[in-house]
Amino acid sequence: MSLLVRRVVCSWFACAVSVGSSLAAPPLVIQAEKIYTVSGPVIENGSIVCADGKIVAIAETKQITIQSDAKVIKASVVLPGLIDVRTCVGLSGIFNAKQDSDQLESSSPLQPELRAIDAFNPREELVDYIRGFGITTIHTGHAPGELIAGQTLIAKTAGNTVEQALMIDGRAIAATLAEASSKSGKQSPGTRGKQMAMMRALFIEAKEYQAKRDKKPAKASEGADAAAGPVESAVPRNLKLEAIAEVLSGKKALIITADRSQDIASALRLASEFGIRIWLDSAAEAHMMIPQIQEAGVSILLHPSMARAGGEKENLTFLNAKMLHDAKIPFAIQGGYEAYVPKARVVLFEAAIAAAHGLPREAAIESITLSPARILGISDRVGSIDIGKDADLALYDGDPLEYTTHCTGVIINGQVVSDQVN
Repeated sequence: MSLLVRRVVCSWFACAVSVGSSLAAPPLVIQAEKIYTVSGPVIENGSIVCADGKIVAIAETKQITIQSDAKVIKASVVLPGLIDVRTCVGLSGIFNAKQDSDQLESSSPLQPELRAIDAFNPREELVDYIRGFGITTIHTGHAPGELIAGQTLIAKTAGNTVEQALMIDGRAIAATLAEASSKSGKQSPGTRGKQMAMMRALFIEAKEYQAKRDKKPAKASEGADAAAGPVESAVPRNLKLEAIAEVLSGKKALIITADRSQDIASALRLASEFGIRIWLDSAAEAHMMIPQIQEAGVSILLHPSMARAGGEKENLTFLNAKMLHDAKIPFAIQGGYEAYVPKARVVLFEAAIAAAHGLPREAAIESITLSPARILGISDRVGSIDIGKDADLALYDGDPLEYTTHCTGVIINGQVVSDQVN
């Protein structure tokens, strides 16, 4: 939006609220020394006006006329609410104990029917913890570890019930092509070859299942046979195959956790064979596969910058984000899943580390705001500070990529949910 348009919109809103507004609640006004819109230029000494849960005006000045009962908050720096593009928060809890660890079911290697909505706890303390750093939206669900672990959802980090927090249910299905999803002894899958064979077999079965479901039953014949009804009976429902059929139809994405270059290659091969949309998860050796990833046109939910460089991540590099940015490969930095407390990293710090290793600071901020919103398909609502989008904002007392900076407030859907937090 141009500067002129911003001023016109703000002037209109100022007039509207000064003569008495019909809004359900008084507006919220944030006055800041610096506003990172992400979708446009940084605004110095500006204001953001929120009403009915949305951003309704943006001004390049702090001097605006508003109704007397408006709540005014002052901040040094304002960012769009941060987005964690891949986490298990809400399924995994802050204590790393059995009672708060619902992120991985290990009774079967293929479980696409498991829904994150049935395990997500919006009141989990870990949700509050990450929100305290400015994270307002999470793409969370079942953890890596099984060949197909289950589904994911997108939620806000505020709300007393799943329904209040939920943005999208069943956004993707999480799969793992790595040693972590291999079984020991005579259990399957025991090798990478068996992993791929099992995946292919499931996708073929789901394709055939959906074809049968889509086929219209034959009409009953005339006369005496008519009472018998349709010749063909309905195909019984199969939740596992239904879930995979939604990947085949494009309704859901398939997240494939793969760090080794050979596993990344297998993921790309699977996507090509079945014409499905995949997101590469973690992708520690993505820097070795730049041309192949470019050709495939897939997005990357990149590992945290400070992920431990061991095992299948032994070849990760702090330069991964920079190299993907330079190659114009869509990516977002994730908080990930840790087997130890607090079970997730904070994306703000991870983006800062990437910025310290060559990723331009504007791109670093975008990698945890607008970029994940675009990948997840929710950029019409969140990811940038624009009129009409959800009023999700993160307030800081200094440079957001500086370790000593504190998050001083978090606003979700126009409501202050955290104040003077971290």
